[in-house]
Amino acid sequence: MLIKVNEEIKEYCRILKLKGVLAHFEETMTEAVDYEDYLHRLLTFEIEEKDKRTIESRIRNACFPYKQYLEDIEMDCLPKDMQKKLPELATLDFIEKGKNIIMTGNPGTGKTMISIALGIKACMVGYKVLFTTIPLLVTTLKECNSAKTLRYFENRFEKYDLVIADELGYTSFDREGTDLLFSNLSLRAARKSTIITTNLSFERWVDVFGDPTVTSAMVDRLTYKAILINMEGDSYRLRETLKENGTTLQKIKTNKE
Repeated sequence: MLIKVNEEIKEYCRILKLKGVLAHFEETMTEAVDYEDYLHRLLTFEIEEKDKRTIESRIRNACFPYKQYLEDIEMDCLPKDMQKKLPELATLDFIEKGKNIIMTGNPGTGKTMISIALGIKACMVGYKVLFTTIPLLVTTLKECNSAKTLRYFENRFEKYDLVIADELGYTSFDREGTDLLFSNLSLRAARKSTIITTNLSFERWVDVFGDPTVTSAMVDRLTYKAILINMEGDSYRLRETLKENGTTLQKIKTNKE
């Protein structure tokens, strides 16, 4: 009889999508001291499961290319400026204050990796996040503009608590793309946070946007009260590999000399 009842409970849990209750109701029967304790424990498991699903949904909807967590980053493999600033960034206070972060440096130094790690932590504490590359964002904006759905996209875009706009500098844009990008990043300025990663110094942004006036305005808007991080340095991946093998770039350079 008990087996039949348990099977019915499992089926009801599947129908009602009570994953927390489904996973724990049998073991909890032997642990609870009374009915109230039993119900409290089951509801606690269900709330925890719901919170877990909500976080997973935020991370999935953010469109990260892969998962990276702050606690897995090798701090001593990062550029010095990031080593100094990452503990403060990890508090996510910059999101609360609507500050931008601009990481500038050569490829491979950890800009995208750290951006994703900050974005995932933001998802885990309840912020709404979007990851995109700058070229993809411009393409999306132009497609929405052509399809007369730009206003709908802009309404969503400006409401994200954090937008990570990766890879500024790999592709140049025509005037339409530049104007659309400027307009939408400006919508967020001083209100919502944006992380920009780029391999170009500010004076070279004109190579991407073409128009010096628009470029100057873009830099001015994005850098206002922003956190600027110098990511020049050796490859993070190379440093991490060498560390695992018990050597350093300095040792390699010394041996070559």
